[in-house]
Amino acid sequence: MKRAILWEYPRESWQYNVFVAIILLFIFLTPRSWFRDQPRAPHASQIVQLGGGHGESEYWIAPELLAGVPEDQRLLKLAAILKQRGKMQTITRIEPIFDAEQEVKGYMAFAKP
Repeated sequence: MKRAILWEYPRESWQYNVFVAIILLFIFLTPRSWFRDQPRAPHASQIVQLGGGHGESEYWIAPELLAGVPEDQRLLKLAAILKQRGKMQTITRIEPIFDAEQEVKGYMAFAKP
């Protein structure tokens, strides 16, 4: 038992191969639910809640998420995305964030419950 715990078997021995097979079986056959590993929500890394105050929430939005969406439809598009994530909030305004070359690097969205 001591040799197994300390992994003292030489490579290419049958004991070494058995341990490697057990480890691989554990990795590939263990259910996801044991580790609470669930697929990420769509757009999870593209929307970040920054906090809020006075009853208002703030979100940073990746520019790719609203690319090609006309300015007058951005509020509706973002509200639909937040609804998919389980956030029932009303978007009050969206402000673009520009870099030094005046390219859009993201958006700040402000929402109320």
